Amino acid sequence: MSLEAYALRADGQHEPQGIISAPAFSWRLRADRRGARQTAFRIVVALRLPTGVVATVWDSGRVETDVTVGARYAGAPLATSADYVWTLEVEDEHGVSMRSSATFATGIVHRDEWTAAWIGRNPVFRHTALPPQDTDISFTVNKLQPVRRFVRHFDLDEVPTAAKVHVSAQGAYRLYINGSKVGTDELAPGWTEYRDRITYQSWDVTKHLRAGRNSIAALLGDGWYVGFIGTDRRHQAQHYGKQPALLAQLMLDTGDGGREILATGEGWKEDASDILYADMLMGQYEDSRRAEPDWHLPEHDITDWSDAVITDRSVELLTPEVDPGVRTTVRLPALAVEQREPGRFIVDFGQNLVGRVRLTLRDQPADRRIQLNHAEVLDHGELYTANLRTAEPVDVFWTNGDAEQVFEPRFTLHGFRFAEIQGIAGELLASDIEAIVLHNDVDMLGEFASSDSSLDRLFQNIEWGLRGNFVSIPTDCPQRDERLGWLADAQVFAPTALALADLGPLLRRWMRDVRSAQSADGAFPDIAPHLIHLREGAPAWGDGGVTIPWSVYRATGEDAVLAEAADSMIAWVRHIERHNPDLIWRAQVGNDYGDWLQIGEETRKDVLSTAYFAHSANLTARSLRVLGRDVEAAEIEELHARIVDVYRSNFIAADGTVAGDTQGGQLLTLAFGLFAGDVERDRIAVKLVETVERREVSLTTGFVTVGLLCPVLAQIGREDLAFRLLHNDQYPSWLYSVKNGATTIWERWDGWTPEHGFQSARMNSFNHYSLGSVGEWFLSGILGIGQESASAGYREIELAPRFDPFLDHAEGSLETPRGRVVSTWRREDDQIRWSVVVPPGPGATAVVPTASEITEGGENATHSHGVTLMDRDQRGTHLRLESGAYEFRFPAGRTL
Repeated sequence: MSLEAYALRADGQHEPQGIISAPAFSWRLRADRRGARQTAFRIVVALRLPTGVVATVWDSGRVETDVTVGARYAGAPLATSADYVWTLEVEDEHGVSMRSSATFATGIVHRDEWTAAWIGRNPVFRHTALPPQDTDISFTVNKLQPVRRFVRHFDLDEVPTAAKVHVSAQGAYRLYINGSKVGTDELAPGWTEYRDRITYQSWDVTKHLRAGRNSIAALLGDGWYVGFIGTDRRHQAQHYGKQPALLAQLMLDTGDGGREILATGEGWKEDASDILYADMLMGQYEDSRRAEPDWHLPEHDITDWSDAVITDRSVELLTPEVDPGVRTTVRLPALAVEQREPGRFIVDFGQNLVGRVRLTLRDQPADRRIQLNHAEVLDHGELYTANLRTAEPVDVFWTNGDAEQVFEPRFTLHGFRFAEIQGIAGELLASDIEAIVLHNDVDMLGEFASSDSSLDRLFQNIEWGLRGNFVSIPTDCPQRDERLGWLADAQVFAPTALALADLGPLLRRWMRDVRSAQSADGAFPDIAPHLIHLREGAPAWGDGGVTIPWSVYRATGEDAVLAEAADSMIAWVRHIERHNPDLIWRAQVGNDYGDWLQIGEETRKDVLSTAYFAHSANLTARSLRVLGRDVEAAEIEELHARIVDVYRSNFIAADGTVAGDTQGGQLLTLAFGLFAGDVERDRIAVKLVETVERREVSLTTGFVTVGLLCPVLAQIGREDLAFRLLHNDQYPSWLYSVKNGATTIWERWDGWTPEHGFQSARMNSFNHYSLGSVGEWFLSGILGIGQESASAGYREIELAPRFDPFLDHAEGSLETPRGRVVSTWRREDDQIRWSVVVPPGPGATAVVPTASEITEGGENATHSHGVTLMDRDQRGTHLRLESGAYEFRFPAGRTL
């Protein structure tokens, strides 16, 4: 097979629809031979005009490089609402070329091309107040308003050659053309820092239009803009506005080059829908007896509807969607349905998830009230909901007597494994109910499987925690009345998240929310979008403004994320320095959470804060070096050196004990390089080992430092302890929750124990990814898929598996920006068979932990084509591999 490019991306997206500035192109490579590599590429971009003409707008020419990311468009200015095709030609080491093509489309390129206005509910309506009565709607939500319907009818002489709609909402919308849902996004436009920017989505709708009468229609709910968010009962809703609003611009292109625009503004009609309320936290209430099934069709009479009103004409905050939206990604059938009493059923989907229930109702009489309650776990066989606090994840549906009805909420989502269905007449079949999983529709990148089912379940739990907590933004939890973008949770999990899924574009977009919340003094927040906790970010929380861009850069190799963040990084470290002239971070520490939820010991907060001060300074300096801002980098490097000196003199004893003598303190010191030379490092390492062994090889870390445990122990030569911790299933441990039936990562090590039952309901999520930050080490540690310390985007791949003595085999892969890396090892008698695949490109370094003979393909590895012996040291035998597939064998016992 010739060298082949795949996964063609424009600005990190598969065929995006809303590009407005010069995109950066990227691709991955694969081949079936050793030594394959790209030596050059050429990109040609063409504009597809509605007239049928295809016009070349940029030709990169032949570019000699093996790099597959960051090829920036440099052609003619992009046209608004247009289709482009880009053709990539990659040339291999033999001069043979192969072509691949992909498309992208543009949004509204210039702000003055917007003609749409924001429209909302007509405030002129008659309302007769009546004394309050008992109702089935809770007092918490009884002020919520119905989801609104908006419609505009229009006539077309003929179907346009091309039609695109660009749509957004201050709220959450679902758009229809002639009754067909537009696009695949759910809960659009998603949650951003609305005070700074609101995203819009762009969709090709040509296939939905017809000659004659047409309709464009939308449902508009409260969404994050108006609805309930966060924990502050004094201000739990309407953070951004009192009423939702809709904005849409339909652009119709004809074959003769003409363009017609139909946009929200005057001439639109609106009315209440049969969804009496819908809220992200509080569920959806739908009365199908009020439904008009054809309301969004052009034949429906809307004469008596109210005129929609223009609420605003400003489009300054609009920005296109730059990462995959929230979509339905998985449908899970009911695992079990158990009837508890007539009309009431408990449904188990077998997996804690985030999304909604789709319920098919058969032969239900009219006026039947069906209620769906949701929970993550059961307590004595019933839903446990105390940990949801003020959230009311209740969905209600009134039947109209049709033989078959389907209820699937559209403007809410819940975190749940179990659902209670009330009000059913007769039986509920498992085939009539399924769970709809919602999250940002990112590609999954990392795979892992082994001979240990518990370890595999842990990895799956980490992945499901990612799915459930990447819904528009990275959240702390998806079920209770919080669901906020906590920076510390995200930053400790970011390396794992980026190894499991293609989250670079989402995290890059979210970092704009983080920066928009940065104070004039340089302080990052705890939470973005910025709500509830309005103080400066705490240590390890605010530092996410530095560490997350660096993690994205390391994973993707694209330095644009650093260019966007660099100034804010500098401002953050200078903010800390300004308020802490002695360089020990004790002032301006916000809520100073420390190593949150640690067990059995407490890492000193000034140790953690000052370690993070040094870490952020180091990453800021490294980022500036990447960007060529060397003078500024040198200044921050000097600051970093001074912080390390102060840290050492104040917190590291002569025998290597870090002040407080905790696992967290030793881990931070070793992981962040806060020592002087090998001797001091080794002393600290001894103390770390002591802190682990004195608790009978048990962890004490909170979620800030837990992800450092296995990597650091392995780096100091004690991978035996790392594996014992990983496989421990006694409390506290990763596998403790697995042993007790968890299908996601718990917030607390002791979320539930046989001795004490549930932890405090005030804070006890069963879907919280932070403690799952060990997930990246499954790939980089057990499988050994990593990159060298100075590498980014896996430019310099390092393969260094650690052969877990508790496993007979392990296998997995990682889709890197270069291509797919595979690592599989298996114990066979007294040998290990290790198979690897290196994608086309510069090759990889393999570190085999043995000094004994290594064979590849049945012969001495150093005689094998594509393999070169580089070195032998205390880590093992270092081999240089060209791209391709290899199978090594060597003695199972470690000899180095």
